[in-house]
Amino acid sequence: MTQAEIKLCSLLLQEHFGEIVEKIGVHLIRTGSQPLRVIAHDTGTSLDQVKKALCVLIQHNLVIYQVHKRGVVEYEAQCSRVLRMLRYPRYIYTAKTLYSDTGELIVEELLLNGKMTMSAVVKKVADRLTETMEDGKTMDYAEVSNTFMRLADTHFVQRCPWVPATENSDPGPLPPAPILVISEKDMYLVPKLSLIGKGKRRRSSDEDATGEPKAKRTKHSTDNKEPIPDDGIYWQANLDRFHQHFRDQAIVSAVANRMDQTSSEIVRTMLRMSEITTPSAAPFTQPLSSNEIFRSLPVGYNISKQVLDQYLTLLADDPLEFVGKSGDSGGGMYVINLHKALGSLATATLESVVQERFGSRCARIFRLVLQKKHLEQKQVEDLAMIPAKEAKDMLYKMLSGNFISLQEIPKTPDHAPSRTFYLYTVNILSAARMLLHRCYKSIANLIERRQFETKENKRLLEKSQRVEAIIASMQATGAEEAQLQEIEEMITAPERQQLETLKRNVNKLDASEIQVDETIFLLESYIESTMKRQ
Repeated sequence: MTQAEIKLCSLLLQEHFGEIVEKIGVHLIRTGSQPLRVIAHDTGTSLDQVKKALCVLIQHNLVIYQVHKRGVVEYEAQCSRVLRMLRYPRYIYTAKTLYSDTGELIVEELLLNGKMTMSAVVKKVADRLTETMEDGKTMDYAEVSNTFMRLADTHFVQRCPWVPATENSDPGPLPPAPILVISEKDMYLVPKLSLIGKGKRRRSSDEDATGEPKAKRTKHSTDNKEPIPDDGIYWQANLDRFHQHFRDQAIVSAVANRMDQTSSEIVRTMLRMSEITTPSAAPFTQPLSSNEIFRSLPVGYNISKQVLDQYLTLLADDPLEFVGKSGDSGGGMYVINLHKALGSLATATLESVVQERFGSRCARIFRLVLQKKHLEQKQVEDLAMIPAKEAKDMLYKMLSGNFISLQEIPKTPDHAPSRTFYLYTVNILSAARMLLHRCYKSIANLIERRQFETKENKRLLEKSQRVEAIIASMQATGAEEAQLQEIEEMITAPERQQLETLKRNVNKLDASEIQVDETIFLLESYIESTMKRQ
């Protein structure tokens, strides 16, 4: 755990949950697993506050607990899961792209609340969608329920582990912490609910249409509370499935850039066919026959079987080896080599960074060393066709930046410089780790800058929000245009210009965060895939 990662976790926890949760979370990240009373003592926080903070962290899967032999419960922070909070906007946007506004709101509610029952999600999403609709229109619970089922079928949402039911005959002593279990077959099993109803709009007045006061209405509703049909069955967003989708999209995009749209569509079809059957950490997809791929191509994609076979042969013969041939049955069996694809994407990212940071000549040397594996300085000068002094300077720059490494091969045991070969090489794994560390630092700097910009203009932002609230309430009561104009003029022209500049800067910083996170995702995926193969 590097300091850059700890700092980024601290910023994310503070932004999402506040100071107390951030204090407890960062303490657990720094110290590892600890029992409740030790956490309270070390952080100087009251036991009650520590319990509440741990409840929030466990609810959002940011902390796990385990019972030791002596019956002591220890809590451990999941740093990698905390860093996933950076990707929340991307998860939500993906759900919107695949399952429209309903899917977007379902995933958003699950991410914001950590864990929820299906019935609670459906009702909340239906209410939120009804709020945005025209008067007289409402969102049906059944429609939201169908979208939830589709998300479960494609594994974008999954059940949380639950406490197994025990026999009442011999209850025995309760364990210090509940033991949660879940079976593979139940993970995506949607309970059969008959949710009948429509989304409701919030009322601004204290009384509803019946004229009944709010306090009285609340009392009635608590008295007549019906049992929740899916009580105890909680759901959460399956982040690994979203990562699998991001990886597939990156591979399809890379194939489209290297070859053409038809090749990328064939690869997309292969990935779509194996997205449920292939585990997210697998190095290869399941083998697919040419006939299966042909039958699964999108409707209206008019290419013949012969042309498809030619494309598959072309993809299999490509030096990048994104697609490999694993057999000849069924017109030829093909797989997608996910590990090699991630390696190629990580290498392309490193090349791009070298080119942007050191220039095109350094990028040429980097690609040359990458291709030839090991090269002496004289060989680099000759093959790259760059003067000796410049080549030496460029190699040193990349060496000091840890993009390339130097390997010594002595002819004699005394390691005398005159009798030693000095070979330049690229260790992609260590270079990817170094770049990942820098990305974490960059994101932390971007978040701090955004917070600074907002803090500096806090008074102006509050004034703007007050003016907008007044205008909205006046429009609701049917105020005249002249009155609205007068309220708008409360913000002067220089202040309006300052607000525009702030908005532009914050949007730019937000966009930069998302772009850096895309690089982080590729590098993390490559490192994880490589470590599993070793």
